[in-house]
Amino acid sequence: MFDSLKSKLKGVFSKSSSKLDAEKVYEEPPEKEVPKKEAPPEPVKEEKPVAEKAEEVPKPKKEKKPAAAKAEEVPEPKEKEKAEEKPVSRKEWLKRNKQKPAETKEGGTEVGKMVGDSGKRIKEDPLDDLLDELEVILLESDVAYPVVQDIILGVRDNLVNKKYGRHFTLEEVVETAVKESVRNVLKVNEFDFDKWIAKQERPTVMMFVGINGTGKTTTIAKIAKRLTDQNMSVVIAACDTFRAGAIEQLSIHAERLGVKIVKQGQDADPSAVAYDAIEHAKSKRKDVVLLDTAGRMQTNNNLIDEMKKIARISKPALKIFVGDALAGNDAIEQAKVFDAAIGVDAIILTKIDTDAKGGAALSIAHTIGKPIAFVSNGQGYDDIQVFDSNWMLDRLFEE
Repeated sequence: MFDSLKSKLKGVFSKSSSKLDAEKVYEEPPEKEVPKKEAPPEPVKEEKPVAEKAEEVPKPKKEKKPAAAKAEEVPEPKEKEKAEEKPVSRKEWLKRNKQKPAETKEGGTEVGKMVGDSGKRIKEDPLDDLLDELEVILLESDVAYPVVQDIILGVRDNLVNKKYGRHFTLEEVVETAVKESVRNVLKVNEFDFDKWIAKQERPTVMMFVGINGTGKTTTIAKIAKRLTDQNMSVVIAACDTFRAGAIEQLSIHAERLGVKIVKQGQDADPSAVAYDAIEHAKSKRKDVVLLDTAGRMQTNNNLIDEMKKIARISKPALKIFVGDALAGNDAIEQAKVFDAAIGVDAIILTKIDTDAKGGAALSIAHTIGKPIAFVSNGQGYDDIQVFDSNWMLDRLFEE
């Protein structure tokens, strides 16, 4: 999953240390110059007689202690030099961060731990080439241009003019900055579907919209299975009366899951089907009504008018856009159209297990400002999971 984007990002990180000269990227801290100036006067004071040392008790004592401490301090810079000569590999570094899941969940914690009052300060100009390459990679991976710009600005803000500890390699610093920026993009809104549904009045109506072929009908069946597993009663409404095949497919799912389906014949009024399903749920004290809808091209004005009518009559508590992760920027444009027409509340991304680029997952929620509620990663009824930004980051950055 996301193999293309992952491999390209790895290429940037592995090349960063060689492409960017550390001497040009990092500004040397002034602390190094101080010990060089203090070094010559030390032997002069040691040559003074004992009588003079007794008079200058505070000064020589301070100098003698560091002389004894010098033996202890000598190995420290050598160890630092060794750490710089043999930086921790990317794989080892990722393993080390893997053991700190709680820190990853809080935005900016990894960068914050690297930044301090002392260390190596990163200059802006040498990073331009790296950021340009990162921008091209994100665009090639179907990440929307506005999202790319937000990521690039986030990376620049995390890197430029900040002091990083000398024990961190340039590769670690760059990768952490990118990771934090991507996390901020993914965490547009947090949406806990299970908590939300538990607080809703009954029956709770949910409307599913999206283009044909995205897996909308199967997704509805998966949500129905999730709800019945939580001891909720479900009614499915076959409002896609444009295709007889859609009604038949939904009927098969309803029979397998043991839930009620309300349907009419082909070319029936979709709004009438939605109304009948809601009335049935009220009379039978059902918990949830799931409305399937037609999915002709989003540019079809008749389809958009139909969606508006269904939404107006059913008054859904949640309007979910079902998008195909493989569609890339097309899925983003589709989401924009449906959002403008009826006001999308949440997103479900399908076929995410086969998405080699990963751009849609990074872009769609950020572009329309609505959260990804679930991702579908298989054909089984249980192959759906709550979307989590850390889950996505793991697949983008971990080995």
